[in-house]
Amino acid sequence: MASTFPGMRERRPSTSAPISELQGPVGPGFSRPKHKRTFTGFGAGEIKNVEASIPEPQREAWKKFAPNGFKNKEDFEKEVVRHVETTLARSMFNCDETAAYAAASLAFRDRLITEWNRTQQRQTFADSKRIYYLSLEFLMGRALDNAMLNVGLKNVAKEGLSDLGFRIEDIINQEHDAALGNGGLGRLAACFLDSMASLNYPAWGYGLRYRYGIFKQEIVDGYQVEVPDYWLDFNPWEFPRHDIVVDIQFYGHVRKYQDAQGDNKASWEGGEIVKAVAYDVPVPGFDTATTNNLRLWSSKAASGEFDFQKFNSGDYESSVADQQRAETISAVLYPNDNLDRGKELRLKQQYFWVAASLYDIVRRFKKSKRAWTEFSDQVAIQLNDTHPTLAIVELQRILIDQEGLEWDEAWDIVSKTFGYTNHTVLPEALEKWSVPLFQNLLPRHLQIIYEINLHFLQSVERKFPNERDLLSRVSIIEESQPKMVRMAFLAIVGSHKVNGVAELHSDLIKTTIFRDFVKVFGPDKFTNVTNGITPRRWLHQANPRLSELIASKTGGSLGFLKDLNNLNELEKYVDDKEFKKEWAEIKYANKVRLAKHIQTTTGVTVNPAALFDIQVKRIHEYKRQQMNIFGVIHRYLTIKSMTAAERKKLAPRVSIFGGKAAPGYWMAKTIIHLINSVGAVVNNDKDVGDLLKVIFLEDYNVSKAEIIIPASDISEHISTAGTEASGTSNMKFVLNGGLIIGTCDGANIEITREIGENNIFLFGNLAEDVEDLRHAHNYGSHTLDPDLSAVFEAIKKNTFGDANSFGALVGAIEEHGDYYLVSDDFHSYNQTQALVDEAYKNPDEWLTKCITSVARMGFFSSDRCINEYAESIWNIEPLTTGKSGGSGLQKGEL
Repeated sequence: MASTFPGMRERRPSTSAPISELQGPVGPGFSRPKHKRTFTGFGAGEIKNVEASIPEPQREAWKKFAPNGFKNKEDFEKEVVRHVETTLARSMFNCDETAAYAAASLAFRDRLITEWNRTQQRQTFADSKRIYYLSLEFLMGRALDNAMLNVGLKNVAKEGLSDLGFRIEDIINQEHDAALGNGGLGRLAACFLDSMASLNYPAWGYGLRYRYGIFKQEIVDGYQVEVPDYWLDFNPWEFPRHDIVVDIQFYGHVRKYQDAQGDNKASWEGGEIVKAVAYDVPVPGFDTATTNNLRLWSSKAASGEFDFQKFNSGDYESSVADQQRAETISAVLYPNDNLDRGKELRLKQQYFWVAASLYDIVRRFKKSKRAWTEFSDQVAIQLNDTHPTLAIVELQRILIDQEGLEWDEAWDIVSKTFGYTNHTVLPEALEKWSVPLFQNLLPRHLQIIYEINLHFLQSVERKFPNERDLLSRVSIIEESQPKMVRMAFLAIVGSHKVNGVAELHSDLIKTTIFRDFVKVFGPDKFTNVTNGITPRRWLHQANPRLSELIASKTGGSLGFLKDLNNLNELEKYVDDKEFKKEWAEIKYANKVRLAKHIQTTTGVTVNPAALFDIQVKRIHEYKRQQMNIFGVIHRYLTIKSMTAAERKKLAPRVSIFGGKAAPGYWMAKTIIHLINSVGAVVNNDKDVGDLLKVIFLEDYNVSKAEIIIPASDISEHISTAGTEASGTSNMKFVLNGGLIIGTCDGANIEITREIGENNIFLFGNLAEDVEDLRHAHNYGSHTLDPDLSAVFEAIKKNTFGDANSFGALVGAIEEHGDYYLVSDDFHSYNQTQALVDEAYKNPDEWLTKCITSVARMGFFSSDRCINEYAESIWNIEPLTTGKSGGSGLQKGEL
């Protein structure tokens, strides 16, 4: 056909559009520039020029055939069948539940990707400031159910799958949880991504794509055993971006030289290169067209996967050694750092992730062709805890070594870009890395850290000339043996805002671990943003019947999921008998569901009418699961000493535990062993029967939380006062109609203020008393509570197995100062548990407490958090958009 157009004319390339070659006619007598794919696509200026260059007939053709996504049951069924038969190469005869899950997920993914593309185009076109959220964990949970609910098509999917012969619950259960996190840090990050998308903020998350997660927890003979979590066997929710590959450098040396102008320069040379490959995960907002992006980095050897020369010479193991060494970087979350090699791998992980992310962010900014002075006007980066702190150093390195900026100008840009969220007041939990480790792994970054520290200490010296002790206290370098880099201090110095995550926590960091920095920088640098949770997952998805009931009383729609303050309408119904009856039926149904899960997974039968007492969270001494199980033993001993008549007056109770212990945290693993050992005795004691059951649910994760949390009557948030930064599981339990027993710690304080003291069971010492009590333990008298002594005696008599297995737990309290104050709070804890028992015997009053509490939980939405961050820290605005389900590409939306 080309011969019919002699003298073919070339289209003039658009200004600044990337051109690789001119080829092929695209219209009668015309050729057009071919767009060369770049790391971050078009910039805002280029996108307008390229759009203008596309002829109207082509735009019309593209618009005509652009995918719209299904809107009804028939279209959904058509998409599912198409994916089963073409993508999965199966048929009606061999489509099992796994295949049906895959096909349904792909149908929803196709729809999300249309919105995802349009969102990225819209954000690029608007060219406004973006927030980049850096978190080592993103505990996303299952994606299919979340996608169905957020786009408002779960009922369509339910009916469509039913027509095809499947129950939607069975299909949802086929999905593996994304193993990208462990505890509250990762779940908070996931809630924040949901809120940023739902509120239409231009936002990206950056994390690592862990091949095996943290680990899959199995309980064998009562002990935690870690096995790989093969969650990536099939994952339709990620998009490999093999064209987005970043070289990450380790080791090597630094060469100092003078450039042609006589300026001193540094060049980081030699060492080892590892490639970071991008994988994108769409994050849909609720009831909006916005679908934001979570970019995860996977490690790969720079030399390729396979050394043919070594293989041919018979050195088969070495032929894949480079790839295996590189892949360990993104293999596991929190590798065991009890060994030096584990410490190096952790630091390697952190730099690999932040370096790839900064490369991506800087490339995207440079496409705008703005001056570097505008960087912080276009980019906000939030550090979720200290793990991404190296991003501060890496951006400074990019600006001075690669972009040629002067130190002061670069540092001004860096310090205006970052915000730092602190998540702990425990000094031992603040990350520190040894200077020799830094020197070996990241030599140029160590030099920059020393330079940052020098400039900072000089400024402190000028401000406080006669306070030399202050210099050593605030120095980023700790003068120990070996010297250590204090990452939290680096995060404070390099950020323009530092926030805590609950009012008590934010006050404590200013008066304890960061007190000197408040003196140096002033109080305005430090602020509070109390954590929150997304009601879309933690109410609508986890507890759909309760969500429907609430909707029926708050205007008949799901508006409360976008404005959680609408929950206060429920207070009108606290005396409505029909409403309370339906509320109680929903709670009982949720308890039956959990009881079935317990029976299936543990073989233990529990009574759904019993009080369900739940503590599910990361296992740690400061969270005091040990106090809970000691309390359970006390209850067991009390029941055993009762007469049959006395036992009849007791409220039956099921104590449920769940959570993972870090592989190298022996004491936490001992707590798990004790819980299971107590359960093995109590659950088989015929004298006790249904009066007490003890359950440990293995491999606690988000999807299990969605079953456990709605079934709670009372949940335990019993950390030593002043140790829990915030906690978010407390919010989830209350939002689902459960009450709390807890200490005056973290967000428990603000929950109490919101829901009222009558609706929460508080006990224990206050944060201001903790240090005096610890001092008394070590230097004064330390008398154990008699009930706790009786518990220890029962353990020592081998009542729950070999007492030597639990000697460290008992010894930590009896002989080693009881750092977490179990002995001081144990009596108060038991007294408060007795109050819980009495309150549960009055179902009507209990229901009133539950409904009132839910009605007053509006403050604890992650939407409120994100709006606070956006206004007071990030200085970004949401982009206006319509609801999901728009048609194809429009003019002005490329």
